[in-house]
Order: sequence, then structure tokens, then C-alpha cells
Amino acid sequence: MGRVGRGRSDDEQMLRTMLSVGITEDLQISGSLPITLNSGIYMPRGRVMAMMSSNQDAEAIVGWRFQRRAVGAGARLESTMFVGATAPLQQYRADGMRAAPSMHLSAASGYASRTHYLWVGGGYQHFGEREGDQMGESVFYSAVYGYRPPFLRLDYPKPDLRFFVEAVGEHTARGKHHGFELVLSGGDSILVGPTALLLYKQYGLEAGLLFPVYQQTNLQPEEKVRFGVNFTYFFWRN
Repeated sequence: MGRVGRGRSDDEQMLRTMLSVGITEDLQISGSLPITLNSGIYMPRGRVMAMMSSNQDAEAIVGWRFQRRAVGAGARLESTMFVGATAPLQQYRADGMRAAPSMHLSAASGYASRTHYLWVGGGYQHFGEREGDQMGESVFYSAVYGYRPPFLRLDYPKPDLRFFVEAVGEHTARGKHHGFELVLSGGDSILVGPTALLLYKQYGLEAGLLFPVYQQTNLQPEEKVRFGVNFTYFFWRN
């Protein structure tokens, strides 16, 4: 996953691994570790992907699907809550800020059928303070619509291809350095773009792009595009 900015020094790319295990049908725990390829020099904004931090952090997440009910043949309503925590793997961020742990809370709810998908979600992330340095808290929200054309409504084990349009909004508060507010930090952005998801047997491949339609960055470099590619292998416990 990553961002492309106006200049090469603003770009950010990261590989991130995640292992998720279903404790029950509705309770899941996940752990994630980063592999940074290139880190931009500006203050981080948002999480890039809701389930994965864009910082050099180890992350643990608990997901609880607290609502699930059928609303017709092959259709359902679902709601899930996520609680997570991060622990920094570096002493300093790329911008010189001292790194500290964080906590985040998010939820998503939506409708899914063989044809249409409609989901909304939002979350909040709070960073701890370390020796007067503190990253600004982050609020993020999203809305997703998906569609599967008739010729792609195939049954397992045939390939399953779906298309989505996603809108993501983010607000990041200003951070503090040595106890003083950083004027050139924080901001707001709204991004919109397409995503495609391919499922085949125990494999999943998802890729998408987000383009900014609004940015207020407090004089920080602006994003031109945000991207994510996700490969998943599903396994079952005996």
C-alpha cells in the first residue's frame, strides 16, 4: 500500500503482513507487521487502509461481528466492531517525532447480496505522548458500493469477481513536538476511487486506487493518488 505525492520525497510505500484467526464465527483476532519500502517526510495522515496502520508499528486487532441476519435469499445485513492497538517498532518517526503506542476503535455495517453491496464505516485513533511528542488523533470514515454483473454471479469453486466504488474521508488533528503544537501538521481529505475483488477457491486478490477530491493539508505535500493491493490465502482449522 502507499501514497504518491507531488514530489518523489513525498511518496510512501509499505508492505504489510497480517495473520487473522477466527476464534468463533463472529470473533476474530489479527496481528500485523510492516515492511517499509519508502517513507515520506511529512506527518502521517490517516491509516491508508482501515485494517492496517501506515506507520512502522506492530498492530493487534480484535473484530466482533455483533449483528448478522438474513434479509432474503443470498442477502444479509452485518455489523462489526474493531478494537486495536499499535506498538512502534522505531524510536522516531520519519519526521523526527518520538514514536508512541496508539489505540483505535472502528465499526462497519452494511448489506451484501449476490448482486449489490453497500457498506459504511468509521473509526478513531488516538496516539500516546512520549517526552512531549504526540501525533494528532485521527478520525476516518468510508462508504462503499459494490456490484457484481450477472455473468460473474458464479458459484464456488468458480472465480468470483466484484467491482466497488469507495469514498474515504479523514481528519487528522495537529501534533505536538516538545509540547508545542505543530502548525504544519494535520489536515482533512476526501478520496474516491475504484476497487476490484477476485476470489478463487482459497485465494483472494484485491486492488484499488483512491484519488483526492478535497485536501486541506496545512501546507504539507498533497497526495496525487493512494493505492492498495491485497493478496489473501484462506485456511481452515481442523
